[in-house]
Amino acid sequence: MSNPGIPKTYKLFIGGKFPRTESGRILEVTGPKGEFLANASRASRKDFRNSVVAARKASGSWAGATAYLKGQILYRIAEVLDGRKDQFVKEMSLLGVSSKSAMEDIVASIDLLVHYAGWSDKYQQLFSSVNPVSSPHFTFSVPEPSGVVGVVAPSDGSLAGLVSAMAPIVVGGNSAVVLVSGNPLSAISFAEVLATSDVPGGVINILTGLRAELVPEFARHMDVNALLLCSDDAEERKNTELEAVENLKRVALSPDQALTQSPYHICDFQEIKTTWHPVGV
Repeated sequence: MSNPGIPKTYKLFIGGKFPRTESGRILEVTGPKGEFLANASRASRKDFRNSVVAARKASGSWAGATAYLKGQILYRIAEVLDGRKDQFVKEMSLLGVSSKSAMEDIVASIDLLVHYAGWSDKYQQLFSSVNPVSSPHFTFSVPEPSGVVGVVAPSDGSLAGLVSAMAPIVVGGNSAVVLVSGNPLSAISFAEVLATSDVPGGVINILTGLRAELVPEFARHMDVNALLLCSDDAEERKNTELEAVENLKRVALSPDQALTQSPYHICDFQEIKTTWHPVGV
């Protein structure tokens, strides 16, 4: 007798664990013909606040980790993802994505992780400087992580879109709270990859939910230091920037698609610290 498979309930990923949403709400995931595939948790505002608490708790130790360690962990994520390609292809095919397109998405995600793993000990040299001054001092400007960064991933639900937004933020020493409003299957399966890839709990948190409900919370929360919004909606962009004004949150706007590979995406979520030191002391 063949095993028809067990319908899966996709949970949230907060603080390195997989809790159900506190609200008990779900997002019903269906196939291209409307057939039921799975239930995914619909994150609430309280789930988001819990994610920020977990991200803040992890931010200090992650920011202080060596560049070598951060790069090794991102590379390990790529290794584990590479070993689970077949699972991701199967999940994407359930949603009507061709096997070829699914594999291209996964390979692009792996390439992004390896790319940013390589930048972990190099972006500092690119964005640091020794500044000329007219007094007898040395002055150095160096990048430091912003802290907790909210990420509204591209709405197409692609794995490459999620990874392209998350990886440069995390390799720069920030902790992240990521909202996925598209395909939740790949997002939470990717969270399972993270959970087995030496990523400290709370460094990356993944919520599945509705943009209209949660994006304003991302923008106005006082303990979120910066926000990446992948959106083509002019009204959503404007409202998010207005909501972020009160706490002077940095908002980086990007088209609603996967980000290109670039170390400047790392720099978008770095603060520049300048140190003065007297000459000869």
